[in-house]
Amino acid sequence: MKTIIIYKSKTGFVKKYAEWIAKDLLADIYEVSKVNVNTLTKYDAVIYGGSLHAVGINGVKFITRNIDKLMGKRVVVFASGASPSSEKVIKEVITRNFTSDQQKHIKFFYLQGGFNYNKLSSFDKVLMTLLKWNIKNKKKKKKELTSDEIGMLEVLDKPADFTRKSNIDEIVNYVNS
Repeated sequence: MKTIIIYKSKTGFVKKYAEWIAKDLLADIYEVSKVNVNTLTKYDAVIYGGSLHAVGINGVKFITRNIDKLMGKRVVVFASGASPSSEKVIKEVITRNFTSDQQKHIKFFYLQGGFNYNKLSSFDKVLMTLLKWNIKNKKKKKKELTSDEIGMLEVLDKPADFTRKSNIDEIVNYVNS
């Protein structure tokens, strides 16, 4: 099966996963800005990877806007974020990023990535600083923090990499099945 991997990575975790998947599937790999929808016509399987930000998949509109041109192909989208996988979050990501029709044609996977404040854009650093202040303020008021908020406080000041090559196994098996 001729496969292409397309990705958009802000801090490198999605790129790492995309490279591992491409190697295992002997697939072509491109950063999303280097391809257009016509590039995809010669492939049987299209895999898109993007980082997760507030349950939105970075750059996934490249796939969703062109889903009609991908009919008959195996379409996979994966997202990577710092939080551990949870069924609740995965359902929220799917419903926020894909219409019910798109969900019939797109197989979604979540791969835990990591967080590195130093690799963020200036705008994203401002947003993360505001989030940190918000969480610390909540903690100061003795309000209960969610596990995601506790985790974010832990990784905001030091890089964390939760990527594991074995995390791609489900995607590779799905494409090869």
